[in-house]
Amino acid sequence: MYRIAGVHAPPARAPSDALVHLKSKPFPFTFLDAPARFAVPIDSSGICGSLHVADPIYACSPLQNVWSSSGGGDAAKFVLISRGLCSFEEKVRVAQEGGFDAAIIYDDQEKSSLYSMIGNTEGINIHAVFISKMAGETLKKFTRGEDGECCIGSSIDETTGTVLVISFVSLVVIISVLAAFLFARNCRLLRRGVHSQPTSMKRQAVEVLPCFTFKTAYLNSKRNAETCAICLEDYQDGEMIRVLPCEHEYHAVCVDSWLTKWGTFCPVCKQEVNSGE
Repeated sequence: MYRIAGVHAPPARAPSDALVHLKSKPFPFTFLDAPARFAVPIDSSGICGSLHVADPIYACSPLQNVWSSSGGGDAAKFVLISRGLCSFEEKVRVAQEGGFDAAIIYDDQEKSSLYSMIGNTEGINIHAVFISKMAGETLKKFTRGEDGECCIGSSIDETTGTVLVISFVSLVVIISVLAAFLFARNCRLLRRGVHSQPTSMKRQAVEVLPCFTFKTAYLNSKRNAETCAICLEDYQDGEMIRVLPCEHEYHAVCVDSWLTKWGTFCPVCKQEVNSGE
């Protein structure tokens, strides 16, 4: 028989999350529970055994269906007890005296939360958990008292799996949001780059603009400048000078390169060459 006899419990036991699993056919059931603070905690390996309904159901007096009356054996044995009439500690002690390895106490009222059962740890060496009324009635209906049909196990593995799934889903969502943001940002920058890219003139259009051969004698005219505003070099005799519609003059090679590569406006006054305004 599965026992934890001889274990001297500390003054207070920290409860750990656990699950009650009934291997019922055709549908198994799993219920959340609240382990008692004064009973032996459920370890990571858990415990499985046969489940029996307490007689009397409230287990406030010695049980009629004790371990020895059921044929003995080495398999663990659980007892299902209803809340009410006496304290949790009394019920667990009665279950222990009846030879059971774990007491599963279910609520006698429909409530949204589970109690964390408290009591004196001294002399308690079995497991004890508290479940909802719905879970208790389900266990009571489908239990058959068969070996290994009911298990009380730690929920750490299940919780860990849930956390991993949630973390993975969250990571996927975050990556998707970042990817969507970067994609939208790149598209916006690309559109902005296309729209902001300087326009240019075709060389044929530039070549029809008037030009003349520079001579030093022209400097006496109000129309001529002495230096090209693009390359900042003084004009030399014999160089070709291009005149824009705004009447600003430049080396032909300088302004032609500007208009065909960088923009359609005068480098000095910014007037559009195409419009002629």
